[in-house]
Order: sequence, then C-alpha cells, then structure tokens
Amino acid sequence: MTDEEKAQQAARTRSKLMEGLARAERALFTRPAPKSPRAQMKFLRTREKGSTKSLAERLGVSRKTVQRYLSGASTKPNKRLKEALVQETESEWQPQVRARARQRAASSGGMVISCRAYFGFGPEGTSDAGRVRDISVAVSASHAAAILAAQEDGATQNDLHDAVAEAIADTYFRQSGGGRAGLEVKFADVEWLNITF
Repeated sequence: MTDEEKAQQAARTRSKLMEGLARAERALFTRPAPKSPRAQMKFLRTREKGSTKSLAERLGVSRKTVQRYLSGASTKPNKRLKEALVQETESEWQPQVRARARQRAASSGGMVISCRAYFGFGPEGTSDAGRVRDISVAVSASHAAAILAAQEDGATQNDLHDAVAEAIADTYFRQSGGGRAGLEVKFADVEWLNITF
C-alpha cells in the first residue's frame, strides 16, 4: 500500500469516526434542527448576533449570497454551501443538550461503539488471526472522555483513530486488563461505525 493510499484510508476512517459522533449527537436532539437553507441561515444569523457579514465569513460565501437566502430569493445551495450550512447548524443546535450528554458520557455513562472493521492481533493461522469483525461494545467513561476530548481539540486522524481503537481494544479484547493486558490490537478498514451515548 502506497503512502497516498494509506493517507486516503486514514482520512476515510477519520470521516467515519466523525460521522459516528455527529449521528450520536443528532440522536440526542429534543427538537429537529432546521432543514431548509433559509431556516438554517436565519438560525445561524441569530448565532452571529444578526450580522450577515460574519455569517458570510463563517460560511465562506459573499454577504450578498447570505442576503439572497435570507430573503428567499435563493433556495438551492451548491454542494459546498449545503454541507457548510448543515455542519454549522448542527454544531450550534441545542448546545446544552449536547453538552449534558457529553458530560454524562465522559463522567459516568460511557458510550457504545458498534462497528465493522478489520481487527488483528494474533499470528496467522490461529483463531486470533486478523479478520473483519462486527463488534458492539460499551466503553468506559474514561475512554469516552478521551474520544470526546480528542474530537473537541480537533485531533489529527491518528489521534482520534488511536483513541477509538484503544477503547475498543481495551474493552473487547483485553477485557480491561484481565489476562491479555499487553495485547496489541490493529484496527483498520472501517466499513461502518455507530456511536451512542
């Protein structure tokens, strides 16, 4: 595998991890987030204290573009603007609900990680040989805190991947230190990943 292929694979894994965390947060919302571009623009403008200029800078578009969506003159954003609207709206929507759930996960509740990925740790030809596995595991609050802190701090692909891999490995394969404490686990080729708080 070339360095470029490894980088692409790492980027896909990070994307799946971030999507899994975003889905977990969306599931906590007590009210649905705004769906239409106009409603999203209106909501984000309130978060920017009514400033269309700062909203335009935040979204990477012109002030005139923001005004067209607010007035209803434009209704179909291009792909980049649509993704920015969804991402920014979800990042600002119900911050207290998200903060309480994150705090609970990091202090007492932990989180459940379900995934289909390649896990390997033993020599070939043994029952422990690496293979694709479907795993669903409840990770401890300390592991949840490490994953959430890495996400909030804008962790690199490797840091976030390592935090999730360590949580799964410690809980599922090492059973929190019992018997297989020094076991090295390889976590790669994530096909899907879901997280719930």
